[in-house]
Amino acid sequence: MTAIYDTIGLNYAELRRADSRIFQSIHKALGDGRTVLNVGAGAGSYEPIDRDVTALEPSSEMIAQRLPSKTKVVQGRAENLPFDDNSFDAVMAVLTVHHWNDKENGMAEMRRVSRGPIVILTYDPAFRDFWLLDYFPELAAADEGLMPPLNNYSDWLGRVNISPVPIPHDCSDGFLAAYWRRPEAYLDARVRAAISSFWKLGDTAPGLQRLKTDLESGNWRRKYGELLDLDELDCGYRLVVAS
Repeated sequence: MTAIYDTIGLNYAELRRADSRIFQSIHKALGDGRTVLNVGAGAGSYEPIDRDVTALEPSSEMIAQRLPSKTKVVQGRAENLPFDDNSFDAVMAVLTVHHWNDKENGMAEMRRVSRGPIVILTYDPAFRDFWLLDYFPELAAADEGLMPPLNNYSDWLGRVNISPVPIPHDCSDGFLAAYWRRPEAYLDARVRAAISSFWKLGDTAPGLQRLKTDLESGNWRRKYGELLDLDELDCGYRLVVAS
């Protein structure tokens, strides 16, 4: 079975470590259920350690990076979950929906196998208030093409609660906006390699050169320096919870 992360996930477990503050938000939303399915589980970030977890992941590379645990790991895809109806107390999906080929069917599958809450960490493709878009405006178009609009979730799952997930300035999970207060990190090819959004872009050299020039000249600080006083920032990430 092939998957995009067989290519881009080579250092994923090291660079995409669960952030404890985001971790707490996800776990609270899961409720008290004992059995949890993690769909698009990657290397296992954000999985509860005090519950019976089953991880479903299409990429063999990502599965190979998992640390030893009691988690049952199944190779498969969200659109065709190999589980019976109502198999789990809760289902979670963290920063994965944009990789699914058939998002509506994936949501229906999660609803089918869950007898409790469905918890999804995702990104609002309509969000534009992030300075990185000034250097890579094509990121917005990439998000629009892959991230479903937030109102789709209620169409797919019924009544949902959607809440912002502020990103800490020292976020340990290296997703796209994790470095909003550490702009020099985006110049590191290794950091970018663990961010799927950059793999969807064409030639990133012009944007990287502009960012490098602005950092060296102090122009970045003049334009965005007020961010350096903030401990967390709304970067468009949202927690979607269907009960």
